[in-house]
Amino acid sequence: MSGVDAWTFVRFAHVTGAALWVGGQLALSLVVLPLARRMLADEARGPFVQRAGRRFGLVTAAVFLPVQLTTGVAMAWHKGVTWASLAEPGYGRVLAVKLALFVAVMAAAALHGWAHGRGRPELARGLAVASLVGSLGVVLLASALPPT
Repeated sequence: MSGVDAWTFVRFAHVTGAALWVGGQLALSLVVLPLARRMLADEARGPFVQRAGRRFGLVTAAVFLPVQLTTGVAMAWHKGVTWASLAEPGYGRVLAVKLALFVAVMAAAALHGWAHGRGRPELARGLAVASLVGSLGVVLLASALPPT
């Protein structure tokens, strides 16, 4: 074991942020929303779900995104990743697909909030599922990358 250095903490922050994001999505989807549907009256359910979603969105924008972007860029810099290397087989292409999927997930999450706010529940639900499945894909791709 080579020991713990600063890059270990950078990776730890990156992995922890991803775990909190995906774990939060799973907790909301599999625990909080089903309980809200079963236990809250219609007049209380809507505001509760809206506030829970808004809070998760604010935490995402204020904490998750800055941590992920900062640590991700730092690790890419440390690894020597360039725009050209993203087209190379192996690490570069896996990272490129991970980044593209991450952007798609963030777009789906943002559009989910928009659709929910516009009273389009079917579209909002589809975008939420797409964001969750895409997030799991990002984690899968991240697992295929060697540590920096």
